[in-house]
Amino acid sequence: MKNPVWFLPAVLTLAGLALCAQTPAANPKPANSAAMKTWFIRIVPPRPTFDKDATAPEQALMDAHYVYWKDLFAKGVCVFGGPVLDPRGVYGVLAVEAATEDEARALAAGDPSVKAGLIRTEVAEMRAVFLHKAN
Repeated sequence: MKNPVWFLPAVLTLAGLALCAQTPAANPKPANSAAMKTWFIRIVPPRPTFDKDATAPEQALMDAHYVYWKDLFAKGVCVFGGPVLDPRGVYGVLAVEAATEDEARALAAGDPSVKAGLIRTEVAEMRAVFLHKAN
């Protein structure tokens, strides 16, 4: 080859395409994102006054509950969640993305406070219509 300069742009273009194909997107969607649905999970505490009179062992379980859902939020599985400050009794709500109701129920069942029998959950499909987009 007398003048390999013509070859350099082609190599750089192919290398760039290969890198782009291997680099994950900033907010990748699961491969089966079209099949994903949103599920509403209601967290039912053991008593209406639970937010005011939780024992130390109960609070430790709720700390583990928080860490569990925070991790699922960071992974993009949990869409939102938090306590509802109803004067009749505080309860929690979460929205998760899962392909099936069984998957959503498994997420709820994986909560350490559910495993311990402290809280129970109710799961129903929801259609999330109004969601803020990430900036």
